Amino acid sequence: MARKSKSNLSELYLEENKDQIYENALAEIQSFELPLGTTLRSVYDDQPNAHQKFMEKLDACIRNHDREIEKMCNFHHQGFVDAITELLKVRADAEKLKVQVTDTNRRLQDAGKEVIAQTEEIIRCRVQQRNITTVVEKLQLCLPVLEMYSKLKEQMSVKRYYSALKTMEQLENLYLPRVSQYRFCQIMMENLPKLREEIKEISMSDLKDFLESIRKHSDRIGETAMKQAQQQKTFSTALQKQNNVNYGRNMHLGRNRILESKNEITLKRTFEDEDEHEEEVLTAQDLVDFSPVYRCLHIYSVLGDGEIFENYYRKQRRKQARLVLQPQSSMHETVEGYRRYFSQIVGFFVVEDHILHVTQGLVTRTYTDELWNMALSKIIAVLRTHSSYCSDPDLVLELKNLIVVFADTLQGYGFPVNRLFDLLFEIRDQYNETLLKKWSGLFRDIFEADNYSPIPVANEEEYRIVISKFPFQDPELDKQSFPKKLPMSQSVPQIYMQVKEFIYASLKFSESLHRSSTEIDDMLRKSTNLLLTRTLSSCLQNLIKKPHIGLTELVQIIINTTHLEQACKYLEDFISNITNISQLTVHTARLYGLSTFKDARHAAEGEIYTKLNQKIDEFIQIADYDWTMSESDGRASGYLMDLINFLRSTFQVFTHLPGKVAQTACMSACQHLSMSLMQMLLDSELKQISMGAIQQFNLDVIQCELFASSEPVPGFQGDTLQLAFIDLRQLLDLFMVWDWSTYLADYGQATSKYLRVNPSTALTLLEKVHRGMKDSSKKNNIFAQFRKNDRDKQKLIETVVKQLRSLVNGMSQHT
Repeated sequence: MARKSKSNLSELYLEENKDQIYENALAEIQSFELPLGTTLRSVYDDQPNAHQKFMEKLDACIRNHDREIEKMCNFHHQGFVDAITELLKVRADAEKLKVQVTDTNRRLQDAGKEVIAQTEEIIRCRVQQRNITTVVEKLQLCLPVLEMYSKLKEQMSVKRYYSALKTMEQLENLYLPRVSQYRFCQIMMENLPKLREEIKEISMSDLKDFLESIRKHSDRIGETAMKQAQQQKTFSTALQKQNNVNYGRNMHLGRNRILESKNEITLKRTFEDEDEHEEEVLTAQDLVDFSPVYRCLHIYSVLGDGEIFENYYRKQRRKQARLVLQPQSSMHETVEGYRRYFSQIVGFFVVEDHILHVTQGLVTRTYTDELWNMALSKIIAVLRTHSSYCSDPDLVLELKNLIVVFADTLQGYGFPVNRLFDLLFEIRDQYNETLLKKWSGLFRDIFEADNYSPIPVANEEEYRIVISKFPFQDPELDKQSFPKKLPMSQSVPQIYMQVKEFIYASLKFSESLHRSSTEIDDMLRKSTNLLLTRTLSSCLQNLIKKPHIGLTELVQIIINTTHLEQACKYLEDFISNITNISQLTVHTARLYGLSTFKDARHAAEGEIYTKLNQKIDEFIQIADYDWTMSESDGRASGYLMDLINFLRSTFQVFTHLPGKVAQTACMSACQHLSMSLMQMLLDSELKQISMGAIQQFNLDVIQCELFASSEPVPGFQGDTLQLAFIDLRQLLDLFMVWDWSTYLADYGQATSKYLRVNPSTALTLLEKVHRGMKDSSKKNNIFAQFRKNDRDKQKLIETVVKQLRSLVNGMSQHT
């Protein structure tokens, strides 16, 4: 029971709690608070019949509300009826009022139509005014943008690209952000990068045109720069020479006057040229428009691509430098080829120097120095190669002058040029070689045209003309009356003048080399020494060796070289006067002309001896002895008399030679004649000689001795010249007197009468005589006593031959 009662109590409690839940749900539903999902879910989450119970509660609630509404309506019904009654009463009045209102409204509408129209017009005008104001405001905001864009287009059209970039920058940063909502602004924003690229392309195209332009005009730029440098140098040199009143004062008077007049004319022309060109000085800016470079540099700098532009510019200029430094194959043929080559290089570096000074960072001093060092190495290599082909000294001199102007011009722009002046010293050696070749030809022509006879002078004027060309002094000759002859031939003053011209030509190269007077003096002396010791010496040696040069010509050559040797001191004075360097200076070199002319003279003397001997040999070759003759003709042979006459006339020509030369020539000729006659006797092909031939030969030797004793050349002491024939004389005396016993007895003694007779020589000749006697005995067998005497003589000869052989054998064994 207790459990049952507890169960009922629980159900009762749950039922009451359930009713409370339904009440709350209904209260929430009536409150119209949404959402109702939570409330309804709490209703339906209970037992399965909860829905029915809830619906019952809901119906009960609805019935309660209906009863309340009915009560409310009943309470207010009388008031409603009263209100309806009142409304019915005013119904008629309302209709009248409606008619009146309608009429009033109609009449008001009719009266307000015009006002409405005007009001609408006013409204429309106000709207337009507001729109106009808005448009004006917007246009005022957009107008600066449009003006700037128009300005940009105009700048683009007139190629003011740098200004255009600045305008773009203002558009982007200042103007376009204000009107960025408009479509045209977007279009502008899209076009600006394209315009920038277009500007870059156009400026790069202009730069390429500029590079091509300066490549074409670099030679003109360089030529103008070199001309200005040369004019400046000429002007400075002229002023220096004008101020240096002592310049060249010690030179010959005639030369002084010529040089002074030339200096005055040069100075006058220089001043005139300076005045003429003073207002016409052209620079690189005058010849080339550099604005494309400036524009392109500024444009790329503004666009942030300055480094790209610098690298491109330097790369292109390096390529152009390689093209400029590449010479033409025929450049060495004309001076114009070198001039154009140098002008292009100068023009290139003048442009680079201008770019260096007017731009910041486009090129640097390090870059230009590196480019110049590369170019200088190439230039030196090119000049070494092409100058080696130059064989004309005038062309080499022109090349030197061009190199000097080229170096001075670039030095004025700050480029180091010491290596170029070092190269000039190499070219100077080549220039001297070409000069030596040229003067070698001149010397040969002078020697070929010379008549090798003393210079005749008919009057004082001709004499002064000669001594004005050659420093000749001879007091004895000055005392003689005209006409007279100078001892040297015409080639001597010509050679002397050509040596001076060579010095002038060598001096031309030494000028403008920035060297001291001492160095120039040393260079002149060295080149002159080369001319004397190599070129002139070689020409003299070749002249002396020529077959057509006879004894007379050789004698004149010796005289000429003597006078040229004496003139060497005047050449040294001439060089000293040019360079203003005293010969007393320690380092001053001396001219080697003395040794040169001495060597030439010795060679001529030797050639005289040789030609005399050859002439003697020619006479000996026509000798026609009858070696079997029984008796002599009683007079000397014809060939020998002709030979002696030739020697007499020849030695008469030697009167102008130095005494020792003539004496040596005469002694050499006599010795050679003696040896030739001796060889004729001892010739191996000559098998036998008769005593008549010995007698004839003795007559010829006597004539030779008479010639030697006649003193054909003065200066011999006693019988010195006759000693040339002593060997022949003793040998012939031995056979003529047949004094063999004395010869054999005194042989080897210093007091021997036949001291100069060699046993082998005597044996050879005796054997030939013996064979001749045998042959003669066979032919002359008429008288018996002759045969007996011949037999006795032959026995004696055989005995002497045996003794001579024993002497010869003893000499060979002793040897």
